[in-house]
Amino acid sequence: MAETSQIRRLDQRPLKEAISTRGKSIVPGLNTDEAIKHFFGLNALMSIVVLGLIMFSLFSQSIGLNPLGGFFGQSYQNILVYREAGLEFVDILKSETGEVDSIGQYLADARLREFKKLLAQSQQAGKTENQGLADANAALADFDAYAGKVSGTTSGLDDIVSNLGDTATTTKAMIKIFNDKQAEKALYLRVGKTEEANKVVLQPVDIDASVKPLLDAIPSIKDANTKFASDLNDLLSQPPPALDADMKAQLAGYDGRIRALIAAIPGYEKEIETWNPHAPVPWYAGFLEFLTNTKWLTASSWQDSYGILPLFVGSLLISVVALVIAIPLGVGAGIYINQIATPWEQQLVKPAIEFISAIPSVVLGFFGVAILGESLIQLSRWGILPHFEQRLNILTAGILLAFMAIPTIFTLTEDAINNVPRALKEASYALGANRLQTIWRIILPAALSGVISAVLLGFGRVIGETMVVLLCAGNRIAIPPMSDGLMILFQPVHTMTGIIAQELGEAENGSIEWHALFMVGLVLFLISLGINFLAQRLVQKFKISIG
Repeated sequence: MAETSQIRRLDQRPLKEAISTRGKSIVPGLNTDEAIKHFFGLNALMSIVVLGLIMFSLFSQSIGLNPLGGFFGQSYQNILVYREAGLEFVDILKSETGEVDSIGQYLADARLREFKKLLAQSQQAGKTENQGLADANAALADFDAYAGKVSGTTSGLDDIVSNLGDTATTTKAMIKIFNDKQAEKALYLRVGKTEEANKVVLQPVDIDASVKPLLDAIPSIKDANTKFASDLNDLLSQPPPALDADMKAQLAGYDGRIRALIAAIPGYEKEIETWNPHAPVPWYAGFLEFLTNTKWLTASSWQDSYGILPLFVGSLLISVVALVIAIPLGVGAGIYINQIATPWEQQLVKPAIEFISAIPSVVLGFFGVAILGESLIQLSRWGILPHFEQRLNILTAGILLAFMAIPTIFTLTEDAINNVPRALKEASYALGANRLQTIWRIILPAALSGVISAVLLGFGRVIGETMVVLLCAGNRIAIPPMSDGLMILFQPVHTMTGIIAQELGEAENGSIEWHALFMVGLVLFLISLGINFLAQRLVQKFKISIG
């Protein structure tokens, strides 16, 4: 028998040599196990470094290392100029006339429903399209005249708003010029260019003199409000002419809206009388504006607004719709394929579901624009879905995002079920439980932590998606009226990811818009951290409970 030292392995080395060299490494002072340990430890360290750099970048470009120069500092100055220039004063009047615009839109919606109803009746009567249009407009002529009276109630206020608006925007421009010159002079002094700094001429704006025309207009505003209230009371005595019982039911809230506006007029007057351009702006005003403002306006000739609320609501509504669809389908498919499906079903269905994740999101976006949106509109016309007109809306984007989240939830759910000890399943069968009882009472609870992780990762996939929502959500920056109930699913919205993709390329580096977009990115990042923290707590809790 050959000696041990002569035995050869597959790599043609003697066994003694192979054993003697095990654990050695080409790295001096480290064996193979230590080298692998340090390699993966270095990867973990790099991940922490990258995460830290991302956090630092988001923080420095949003809040800023110097908060006065970051988003909240710039937003504070924006609000200060808004007050000092008198834009705030004029917006109080705009809010008053805006209520009439809202009532006008309310009447227009009722007219549109009745108009479509009249056209349908004309078609059933065999009339041509032109005859149907003429008959419908003729039937609604009295209603149109009444709607014109409603919009005409603000004629006196509109003239005042126009004149005072010009005064306020002129003052704003003067303040902006002064602030720019002041910043230019400070920059010269910072770099030591005293001569250039002395050439910069500063012309401070006399705020009191600039806003005096606004304050002098208060008596005229009160007179206009008196006529305004009188005209509104006249409208109450002559309700809008409804053509039938359905239209009358649609206009049931009209009187309440008019009475609420009449009751609010003294409040508007009090705001105007107590308005002060020198009233202090609290230090947290920029932060509060970002969280509560329902507008996102950039490059506005009036006043820029950067409120995250409509973007957050849009992202949340789309994510909820997507998860409502994706969770039962993804989790259900994972359970079925792992526990019930036959081998040929597994070979067919599993690759098909996982292949969905390979489809580019922009392709899904085109599918949503060209096919899904139009299909939903057609289902609405057939009466299968409620009537709506916007093909790009919450439902369209939510369905597509659910389509994208299902593979993630499915794959991770199946992996979680695979990790359940086989002994638990066999013990359940041994005690007389059937397949459904075993799945529901044994396998799912044991795999619950993995299923929760799958759902949360699916949520992360949904809320972080950009291209689909940019193409299919409609991109209207407004909070859908919650009073519409489930009809809000057919309203267009904008999202946090969509606004970043849409505007970041055009935003000027260092501008308030630039910092605002990074603030949105920071909020998205914090949301992701919060979800992951919650996931860890939930997973730990369920591990203990089945322990």
